[in-house]
Amino acid sequence: MKITVIGGGSWATAIVKILSQGNVQIKWWMRSVSDVEHIKKHHHNPKYLSSVEIHPSKVKPYTNLKEALRGTEWVILAVPAAFVSDAVKSISAENFINKKIISAIKGMIPESNQLITDYLAENYGVLHQNMGIIAGPCHAEEVALEKQSYLTIASSNVELATEFAELMRCRFVKTSILADIYGVEYAAVMKNIVALACGITHGLGGGDNFQAVMVSNAMQEIKRVVDVIAPLERDLSASAYLGDLLVTAYSQFSRNRTFGNMIGRGYSVKAAQLEMNMIAEGYYAVRCIYEMMQQNEIEMPITDFAYQILYKNASFKKEFEVLKGKLK
Repeated sequence: MKITVIGGGSWATAIVKILSQGNVQIKWWMRSVSDVEHIKKHHHNPKYLSSVEIHPSKVKPYTNLKEALRGTEWVILAVPAAFVSDAVKSISAENFINKKIISAIKGMIPESNQLITDYLAENYGVLHQNMGIIAGPCHAEEVALEKQSYLTIASSNVELATEFAELMRCRFVKTSILADIYGVEYAAVMKNIVALACGITHGLGGGDNFQAVMVSNAMQEIKRVVDVIAPLERDLSASAYLGDLLVTAYSQFSRNRTFGNMIGRGYSVKAAQLEMNMIAEGYYAVRCIYEMMQQNEIEMPITDFAYQILYKNASFKKEFEVLKGKLK
């Protein structure tokens, strides 16, 4: 099986590790020429999950995206949503012909407030039946340690989801499938916002009791969004929804929670981004979801709280009091 992975970060590295457990050939595209040369020479990603060994017999890194896409059957997108359009600007719709596309991105295109699957459909003509997404709960850092992890592959095409779930299944990763691609994709975006908000309130002095209330309210918030945007009978207690929310809101590896915690302790957005040296998808998602919330008149106090602090420079103390009054 020939697969292209697009992205050079920790999640892309974890996906390469998982896929390498099977009988595959991986073309791994990343922007940095020096990182590609380092991987070719030392068989490790120099910047992310450097403990993961990259098998040269199975993985070949590229900086030319067209070459990386040539002759492969599957394409996995694993770059931050804010950088997707820049990452794929060198290719056209014909480069995606006869390929199955999997998004490992848990964010939205900031310029258009689009999910990744909708962006690919509109700009590259990719049919929804040829796309799927990878959902957690699963942190890249635990994949690197080969801790038992669980992934859900969501697609409107059950056959595609089943086939890719088999590719991602290995000794330390179990997989399942869902047909609810929109619900899972929106829930993945929302859980980053919630984790960021949890980090902010923790930085402001909120404790575990308050976070538990936030997370339970967040599930109601997520339900209101998916019921309006993608109405469908679904079980939000499934791991692709609730599990992914929990691990992102509570884990030490959650970059969105870390980012929010830094904001709550007084960092500016720019300072937090520079110190982390990683992208917190929730920051961009807050504005996207907030604008959708306004258009659809959906009550979303947690998203509103994060938006007022991150984009309106509102008083932390005032917004924290407003949020506390709205949660139940």
